[in-house]
Amino acid sequence: MNRRLAIGLWSLLLVACLPALAQFEPSARLELPVSQNTEEFFDVTTLGDQGLLLNIRQGDYYSSAPTKFLFRRLDTNLKQLWANEYKIDPFYEPVRSCRTEHYVYWLLKETQNEKVAVMRIHLTDGVIETFRGDLVTPMDIFHFKVLDNVAYFGGYYRSRPVVVSFSFFDLTSKVLPGLYTNHIQLNNIEVDEDRRLVHVMTDATHQRNCEFTVRTYSYEGKLVRTVNLDGRAHSLISGKLLPINDEESLLVGNYSNDCTPYSQGVYITRIRNSAATVGASETGENMTITPTEDTRFIDFSELQNFFNYMKPKRQQKLLERLARRKDQGKDTKFRYRLLVHDLVPTDEGLMLLAEVYYPQYRGGAYPYLGSGRSYDRYQEGYRYTHAFLCGFDKKGRLLWDNSLSIPDLSSYDLHQMVQVTRHGNSTVLAYPHEGEINAEIIQGGQVVKVQEKYSLKKLGEHEKVVYSENDQLEAWYDGHFLACGIQKISTERSLAPPREVFYINKVTCNFKDLNANPANWSSNPEGGNATRETSESKQ
Repeated sequence: MNRRLAIGLWSLLLVACLPALAQFEPSARLELPVSQNTEEFFDVTTLGDQGLLLNIRQGDYYSSAPTKFLFRRLDTNLKQLWANEYKIDPFYEPVRSCRTEHYVYWLLKETQNEKVAVMRIHLTDGVIETFRGDLVTPMDIFHFKVLDNVAYFGGYYRSRPVVVSFSFFDLTSKVLPGLYTNHIQLNNIEVDEDRRLVHVMTDATHQRNCEFTVRTYSYEGKLVRTVNLDGRAHSLISGKLLPINDEESLLVGNYSNDCTPYSQGVYITRIRNSAATVGASETGENMTITPTEDTRFIDFSELQNFFNYMKPKRQQKLLERLARRKDQGKDTKFRYRLLVHDLVPTDEGLMLLAEVYYPQYRGGAYPYLGSGRSYDRYQEGYRYTHAFLCGFDKKGRLLWDNSLSIPDLSSYDLHQMVQVTRHGNSTVLAYPHEGEINAEIIQGGQVVKVQEKYSLKKLGEHEKVVYSENDQLEAWYDGHFLACGIQKISTERSLAPPREVFYINKVTCNFKDLNANPANWSSNPEGGNATRETSESKQ
């Protein structure tokens, strides 16, 4: 039996609340028995104060029976509002999902041809509509977005990037122009619902020169602007867009110095949306941003708290070595891999959050004819080391930075583990680990509450959790949070076998004291960062 838990997140956030600063209480719980005879995949999408949508996909890899979707809309007290069921057509497989304000969408695709179907679930009443059509070309799809009544599929055909728009009105597909060329990689697709624009980000390597490009398309699929960021000095690895106003957006991400996926630091640049610029792009001209004028590159060594995840002695040696190299006029090359989150708007501008990770491999030796032993390595997951945050103003200037150590955290799939939520001028960072939540509170570059561990309360009298897997946490609404996952629960003094359930817990956090009396919190009396009493610094 194979089980997987996925949470459709606008922002996966924490439930760990500091006892002296807030109260954390489970207030409602829903349990669903886990089937022992079929594969089940659980998806939860929060809908703010309108409740949540639970989707259970049931199917069997070895059976010819079609995959079945079971949708249940729950209110904020986890009471059912409506339920609906949908069986997908034979040979179709679910590929990806996305959400807009009023709908949840699932992309279904036939494996042997270009036929696709988009399933649209109305969040209000559970009515399901299906739009079937054909792709213009066969492709492997890795990106799926919806803007109004058009879906956008991003992927590859014969190692070249392709983005296809699919209209729900006439069920026709067309390829967005300017992408299907050699040596280009599809980086990201973002939709701007307010301005009805689609941004396609790509990176390319030409004769050892890397170039990052943002192509902006109208709702109808017309190319209206191309922004090229030349990578001769710095190669951009990722990009996230945040509109600041009608005239300008900020593009933020990480960069390297040698066209590799290893990050040297973060960058931020301003993209102007003036009518003159759009008009120039419509005539076929490209708008090129000169990095020296519009882009700020921030090396990791320039951040005040980036290396706080290290043990004190190791960190001190590294900082001394960086200082010596700087005095000698030498640069230091870093080899960090980053998982960059979506940008978080703030009153000052924005906040960037990224997690640092590295792939984990396991190797084994086996006999090989003629040469004794040979070795084979395979990837078994990802190990995280720390997360860092940067605050920027609306002009792209760095205001502060901070970090969170995440030792001993690994995952088979690469996905966002550290989550943040803001309350007033405070930011809470947290991540789940072995049934517990590690949380820390910061204010800009200052730590006001060092990292601590918190556990969920006992389920009930004489009950205990034997094991818990795929635990996820998400901010919900008005101080309420959502915890869910798969648990095996046993009852003391009972001979009955443990029950295995998919659980959803509503938990309430009272933040009334979070921004009060900061002088009483754990901080440096001289005004610097708080001492981080993590498991790493205690060693």
